Amino acid sequence: MAAAAAVAAHFFPIPPSPPFLLTHIRNPIRRPPFPANVSQTERGVEFETGDSFFRSESAVGRDLGVLSAALHRQSLCSGSGLRVIDAMCGCGIRSLRYLAQAGADFVWANDASEDCRPLILSNLSRHPRVSPGGGRCWVVSHLDANRVLAENYLRREFFDFVDVDSFGSDSSFMGMAVATVRKGGLLYITSTDGHSSGGHRPHCSLASYGAYVRPMPFSNEIGLRMLIGGVLREAAVIGYHISPLFSYYSYHGPVFRVMLRVDRGQLQDNSQYGFISYCHNCGNSQTFSWGELGQISCACRSGQVSKSLVVSGPLWIGCLHDAAFVTEMLHLATEWGWACTAQKELDLEKLLNQMIEEGDPRLPPGYIKVDEIGRRGKMNSPPVMTLINILRKEGYAASRSHIAPNGIKTNCPIAKCIQFAHGLGAA
Repeated sequence: MAAAAAVAAHFFPIPPSPPFLLTHIRNPIRRPPFPANVSQTERGVEFETGDSFFRSESAVGRDLGVLSAALHRQSLCSGSGLRVIDAMCGCGIRSLRYLAQAGADFVWANDASEDCRPLILSNLSRHPRVSPGGGRCWVVSHLDANRVLAENYLRREFFDFVDVDSFGSDSSFMGMAVATVRKGGLLYITSTDGHSSGGHRPHCSLASYGAYVRPMPFSNEIGLRMLIGGVLREAAVIGYHISPLFSYYSYHGPVFRVMLRVDRGQLQDNSQYGFISYCHNCGNSQTFSWGELGQISCACRSGQVSKSLVVSGPLWIGCLHDAAFVTEMLHLATEWGWACTAQKELDLEKLLNQMIEEGDPRLPPGYIKVDEIGRRGKMNSPPVMTLINILRKEGYAASRSHIAPNGIKTNCPIAKCIQFAHGLGAA
């Protein structure tokens, strides 16, 4: 217990409360009813949003979370129920969907705003509060996310699935979120800090995620790698390691969401936590390990120091997705009838297939926009799929990027891509 207190104090130095001294869980403060509005429906689940912060555009991120939680529940030992904590639940729609669709046996829905309590209770009341066996199916609290995570950790109350849908560059919760996950469980985290991922606030990204980020043309992928790297660093502090199951970028916000598997034990191999360079002169990008620091250069400058070369890191430089896990998500989405819908923005089949292709371990960080190929090659931008097919025919790994519709992920140098694109024009 002393070790547990030390870990919690490192991240959130507060005096722990005795078990269930959260009086507002059992004796809620009566609040005026939330503003009336028309019920909304998401994947068949009805709910109200009231005047809470809610984005319908984030439905895909919620779909991915529910699919992951359902798959994880299937992997648990028989008789071991799925315990979920939604540390920043908003109106409660994610919590409700984890109960109704992922089959969660228990959900702790927490939001710092007590004003949302009537709304959250109304939404969650659509699901039984007590199971047939007499156990609680869900509870609602109103604490700072770090506090609710820390208090559960100190009580040794771990969760199979931890969802922290934060805003901006808030990373203070990362350590306690990792510590609250049961061994082998899942952590679903968020960042909406597009300024840091774009390299516009390197000192902010350094403070929040431990990475000094410079401007690069694939900044939105950098945002995902920055977030994963930040969690990896915090996990290592307390003797844990993480591995990404999928990484999802959405332009609204922007929103960076990553699903991580958390395991105990120090990360023995740091080859996937390093540095990414980009040369504004030739357009080439590379990765570098910690041991290569001091040797970073670009071939176009014959190894000489150049202001055209920028370096970001340390970041996660491994695969953004576990292709096997995402394939299981696609199968489940198909089984549930979610894979393909009439609305293009909700086409999970397309998104998941792109993630599976992006999960090829031969693909390096970053992507090349066909617009850049056209500009550097002084020609029209080549068709994305045509160029991808040529690259594959030539023996290179190549796929679309789910982040940028005009982006290609490939292990082919940009100079070669330009050469192939010129060949298209000649043909």
